[in-house]
Amino acid sequence: MSAIDPDETTRSESNVEAGSSQPTSPPRIAVLKSYIALTKPRIIELLLVTTVPAMLLAADGWPPLGVALGTLVGGALAAAGANVFNSFLDRDIDALMHRTGNRPLVAGTVPPRHALILAWVLSVLSVVVLWLTSNWLAAALGVAAIAMYVFGYTLLLKRRTPQNIVWGGAAGCMPVLIGWAAVTGGLDWAPVVLFLIVFFWTPPHYWPLSMRYRDDYAAASVPMLPVVEQDSRVVVRIMRYSWAMIATSLILIPVAGMGWLYSVAAVLLGAGFLWQVYALRNQVKLGRPQPMRLFHGSITYLSLLFLAVGLDPFVG
Repeated sequence: MSAIDPDETTRSESNVEAGSSQPTSPPRIAVLKSYIALTKPRIIELLLVTTVPAMLLAADGWPPLGVALGTLVGGALAAAGANVFNSFLDRDIDALMHRTGNRPLVAGTVPPRHALILAWVLSVLSVVVLWLTSNWLAAALGVAAIAMYVFGYTLLLKRRTPQNIVWGGAAGCMPVLIGWAAVTGGLDWAPVVLFLIVFFWTPPHYWPLSMRYRDDYAAASVPMLPVVEQDSRVVVRIMRYSWAMIATSLILIPVAGMGWLYSVAAVLLGAGFLWQVYALRNQVKLGRPQPMRLFHGSITYLSLLFLAVGLDPFVG
């Protein structure tokens, strides 16, 4: 539910029968891959990386298996549905950007009407699964996550403001709330802090990607921050959000009663993240920015930090 990965496309080519001017139907496996590509699987994987640890922390150990599986399936369906809606609504600007020019709706391997039907089916099914396997609060949060990504980010913010990813990216923070609510039936300060960690992480994660593909966004008239601001100003914003993210990760220690494993991981990972941020600042000063290092490093940071969140209850 958050635009995270640089390329979620699959290329589908039409074959022409020998001696015939009529193209053959694409193989079923190619069609299936096109529909899967609409859901942006790698984004779903990253969202689930935050959901599982949130459930482990909420349960202070292993959550009920049925609840855990239902939440993961329901959460994956919700993310998939939101991503397909995003692909449907953004197909016009995807056609203008080099890195998204081969996405299924642009390439014509999936009809727009089929994509819209798929988005609705996945979204409705996600709510049903969350409601039946956990509780109404998790299902309601699932609806909120889809709405935030589709209406808040894709329709309202993305094409209008450089702060699009800041506030629109909040949809990508929802899985931690869904996971916590599924296990406990309610919310507390701990999931709110987890939410804020992901919230503050999103700009330092996405703005480096926007720096790398600045020309693409400019061609599509999408006002990502690096399109409307100089790199030096963008890096300052990245530094501020990074410090806020690390401070919030440390606040989780007293709020959730985290043990030594998470505490050590938060400090070391935070230091490593800041090293990458300040390295990017120095690269910008020299006129040789390499933003994708921070982009990929941010994924590693979040994955390892939430791994520590999930393991901490088992090691005290």
